[in-house]
Amino acid sequence: MPEQFIFIPGRTSRQGTALNEGKYSDEYVDETGFVQMAPEDMQRLAIQEGEVVRIWNHVGEISTPIRASKGDELPPGMLFVSYGDLSCRLMASDTHGSGMPDSKGFDVWLERTAGTQA
Repeated sequence: MPEQFIFIPGRTSRQGTALNEGKYSDEYVDETGFVQMAPEDMQRLAIQEGEVVRIWNHVGEISTPIRASKGDELPPGMLFVSYGDLSCRLMASDTHGSGMPDSKGFDVWLERTAGTQA
């Protein structure tokens, strides 16, 4: 059964460092190719590290591997993804005249799929 989460895209320090090598470098692609979830949520939903989940909202959807966040850096009920292809598929294009689309704290739905990361 789908569950609602708050989606928080952002830039990580590893992503910023990898950007120097280019957006097609293995390190950059790896850093932007998964979603992080609080370990408590993963345990509650019986989701394993590397399992592919489907995440969607009124804008679009993604299917991506999931990883546990480290320590308490991500509270339960939130999902984090590095800025990139995955986050852009869920962000609306309206900028409200600011030139920057809403990219923080929007609602998404998540459900388990049958897949795992290759």
